[in-house]
Amino acid sequence: MFAWVSGLGLTPRILLTLQVKDRRTGRFHKTILAVASYQGQRYLVSMLGNSSEWVQDVRAAGGKACIKRGRSHPVILTEIPAKERAPILKAWCQVATSGRQHLPVSPQAPVADFEAIADDYPVFRIDE
Repeated sequence: MFAWVSGLGLTPRILLTLQVKDRRTGRFHKTILAVASYQGQRYLVSMLGNSSEWVQDVRAAGGKACIKRGRSHPVILTEIPAKERAPILKAWCQVATSGRQHLPVSPQAPVADFEAIADDYPVFRIDE
């Protein structure tokens, strides 16, 4: 239900609905995610790490997905190498207030602290 409401654009602007084909069934799976902005780009972060279903589905789909806020449109999600994730993870922690509890680093911590966990938390740039 919340994915549907988010897809209509009725949730805060930092949230969107990600639609990606399930790697097993081929059906579209919907997930609500917080969007972080960093240096003029928008990013999605997996607060549950590499084992998150949506991460595995995006990887299996070669990054092809749709995002929805009102209208659905296709995007390519480009995975960011771990060595470049730290400042994006920090930016995400600033906006994803309910998700930050899943990261073992304080939102106020220096970027260097985020470097230590970057391998464990996938980050994808939204390319439209």
